[in-house]
Amino acid sequence: RLGLGARRWFCASPLQVMMQRATCGARAQVAAAAARCVSTSAPRRAVFADVTAAIGNTPVIKVNRLAPAGVNLYLKCEYFNPCSSVKDRLAKAIIEDAERRGVLKPGGTVVEATSGNTGIALAMVCAQRGYSFVAVMAASFSVERRKIMRALGAKVIVTPAPLGGTGMVKKAEELAEKHGWYLARQFETEANPAFHEKTTGPEIVKDFEGRRLDYWVTGYGTGGTFTGAGRAIKKERPGVKIVLSEPEKAPMVTSGEKQTRKEVLGEYGAPAEKHSKWEPHPIQGWAPNFIPLVAEKGLEAKLHDEVKLVGGDIAIQTALDLAQKEGIFCGISGGATVATALEVCRSAPKGSVVLAMIPDTAERYMSTPLFAGVPAEMSVEEQEIGNSTETAIHAA
Repeated sequence: RLGLGARRWFCASPLQVMMQRATCGARAQVAAAAARCVSTSAPRRAVFADVTAAIGNTPVIKVNRLAPAGVNLYLKCEYFNPCSSVKDRLAKAIIEDAERRGVLKPGGTVVEATSGNTGIALAMVCAQRGYSFVAVMAASFSVERRKIMRALGAKVIVTPAPLGGTGMVKKAEELAEKHGWYLARQFETEANPAFHEKTTGPEIVKDFEGRRLDYWVTGYGTGGTFTGAGRAIKKERPGVKIVLSEPEKAPMVTSGEKQTRKEVLGEYGAPAEKHSKWEPHPIQGWAPNFIPLVAEKGLEAKLHDEVKLVGGDIAIQTALDLAQKEGIFCGISGGATVATALEVCRSAPKGSVVLAMIPDTAERYMSTPLFAGVPAEMSVEEQEIGNSTETAIHAA
């Protein structure tokens, strides 16, 4: 492990020896190999006390084939978290905050409305801490998310798709009141952005310490990443432009129309009704049918420099392009963020550095339009390859 100030470079030991002993003629080859080493804000330990300790310190990866010439595009890949999404951070934050305040007792039950990733993350953390977890999810979200939550020991209550985000939120509120369960309030709790301000944002600042960073691109689900990491980035790197993206079918922020809110169980901030500018869109995890209070705080603080709309089709195609041309296997929301980042790249000055967030893995989307064009059976070309030798191939 080669030290460079507070930064760590992860290289093979033989490479370190080569760098120390290389002759002048070999130094160029060694330098090229070293350039592929990953710089991170903190080294990931090999042994952790429990699964929640492995959350965070996700890698930043350069896009090499999709980015336009003259602009450097990087991705912070949150699917390296234990349960494969940025929401692992949120779940840890919510549970630890509730434990500190004494409102979540040993053996208690947590309930939350979720599009899937937060529910999966909460199911993981609750399983590790010995709590029960009940998720409420609209039927429009992918079936595999329900199965993953149930595999982690959670109970999943499914609400009708037409009721959208506000419907599942209302059901979670009702269950919390009826049974005395702890309502996680991911869309309102300050623990959400505070954790990103303490972890995600500083990780980005540290990873680009001494290096250029011109744009940071993110979408919003709860708005925790945008608001929390945005605070940290603007504090330490005020020159970085923050670009917020939202679905073109749900231009709620773009419209400027305020979200109506109500008090629930003694706390104000939950959505009172569906936002009038929202329509169904395929970017799961982004832009529920209301503007979350957490996101609104970031908007009111004017953390963003620009808001860009992105279409579902280009989000899906970009996610597939990332998989097939970069080996980066992300979901539709990641495709949407990168599609927005590529738009930024095309108009950015030469030499600009752009960082985009990748919220989760494509494996959460197997039953969605992301995989609609990916066949399970062998194509004609695959059959021809298979039949080119003697051993039989499977007959569909």
